[in-house]
Amino acid sequence: MLEKRSLKLSGHRTSVALEPAFWAVLEAAAQERGMALAALIAEQDAARSAATEPLASRLRVYALGYAMARRAAAEGR
Repeated sequence: MLEKRSLKLSGHRTSVALEPAFWAVLEAAAQERGMALAALIAEQDAARSAATEPLASRLRVYALGYAMARRAAAEGR
């Protein structure tokens, strides 16, 4: 089931729907970096190619990369 969250990006209100597991990873990544979740999402929004890459997809890929990096670090790789 998707969880929808509303936020403001570049001065505009928008919403993003992701599975709760992705939200949890994004929250952990933001906390580790000492930033608000909204700031992390804004950073990823600015880095994507808006014409070809949906924000939800960008956030899922970011969360997956973060989780994989954390796992590798925990395994000493």
